[in-house]
Amino acid sequence: MAKPVIAIVGRPNVGKSTLFNKLIGERRAIVEDTPGITRDRIYGETEWRGKTMIVIDTGGIEPKTDDLILKKMREQAQIAIDTADVIVFMCDIRTGLLADDLDIAVMLKKSKKPVIPVINKVDRIGDVPPEFYEFYELGFDIDPIALSSLHGSGSGDLLDAVIDALPEFENDDSDDDVINVAVIGKPNAGKSSLINRILGDERLIVSNIAGTTRDAIDTRFENEFGKYNFIDTAGIRRRSKVEDRVEKFSVLRAKMAVERAQVCLLVIDAAEGISEQDEKIAGIAHEAGKATIICVNKWDLIDKDNNTVNSYTKKIYDALSYMTYAPLLFISAETGQRVTKLFEYINYVHNQANTRISTGMLNDLLAEAVNRVQPPSDKGRRLKIYYMTQTSVAPPAFVCFCNSAELFHFSYQRYIENCLRQTFGFKGTPIKIIVRQKGESDS
Repeated sequence: MAKPVIAIVGRPNVGKSTLFNKLIGERRAIVEDTPGITRDRIYGETEWRGKTMIVIDTGGIEPKTDDLILKKMREQAQIAIDTADVIVFMCDIRTGLLADDLDIAVMLKKSKKPVIPVINKVDRIGDVPPEFYEFYELGFDIDPIALSSLHGSGSGDLLDAVIDALPEFENDDSDDDVINVAVIGKPNAGKSSLINRILGDERLIVSNIAGTTRDAIDTRFENEFGKYNFIDTAGIRRRSKVEDRVEKFSVLRAKMAVERAQVCLLVIDAAEGISEQDEKIAGIAHEAGKATIICVNKWDLIDKDNNTVNSYTKKIYDALSYMTYAPLLFISAETGQRVTKLFEYINYVHNQANTRISTGMLNDLLAEAVNRVQPPSDKGRRLKIYYMTQTSVAPPAFVCFCNSAELFHFSYQRYIENCLRQTFGFKGTPIKIIVRQKGESDS
């Protein structure tokens, strides 16, 4: 059975993200004293009294606004409310009860969900100030709870109230078969649009304002191909254009999302072609050892002839010469062209990254490779490779034991890697070749 879902909602800058980070035990949400920092819904998990719960952090709700992003944030908060089993409604004791709080309360009552009003920034939980009691005017069935999200005081009372308000749920820990997929690329390449197309709803804010997705957003999805967790990341800009502190956090989050992923979808804008920045982003996935699929998006906008696909393919692989192992798929998030094909690719490269080859088969390959191309020599001394074994998967890593690490030149390592790929595939995944000189520690 699915885990219960708790949504944290409220006006901008009342401390929602700070509480979210406190509950899940990590800095998943960006915390700054700037209204509108959390624009999308951000997911995490917390455990209390033996129950595991999904927590959603939302962008601040501005009930009455004409601003495009703020209106989108309000829509995202409404989706979180619709998804939630219990809603945590956060207010700020320092500003007091505002008209916007009352408007949000009306919005929440329409949901018919249990709502727990939480009054944040109360420094002394056991002795609340008189202004705390004005929040009873919100009119919810559950009494307001005093909290300091910064220090964590009162969070236990909050979680007790959440569990008391929840229906009975069973924990679902069968997540071993879920593939984590990070969607990476430059701003406006179409990452959020691609996930929205996959999900069939407006899960992520989509607009032509660069930098709309500031955090890494997790979305679970299941279909006939399997179970997936898509991680939409902030578009990674050139370092010179990473100006403010929040943008720097976003680049860091994107890199962290790659680390959490098993498969990366590198989204390239077909209209712009591959750029130096795309190369750097691809390098992040490659260096992290992640299976990768190159998605050339907005393919519907390109005028084509018989040579267009070949021309694009050559340009991309010329630029990403270190990543020719990654399959390339021409898609359109706008029209849905070949988007369903992505699932076959994701499953395939994930399996390839987790392929394990027996030591016997590896050494048969090694003997044939050495006979075909003699190892390099220097000053009469020739490289001898004694044997090869696989030490890990995702990415596949192989240790070659030899007489001289110095003689095992990079070019010959690349030759061995190519032999491995020709024989065993490993499509979509980087391969690590580790050289060990005889007598050298394997640690």
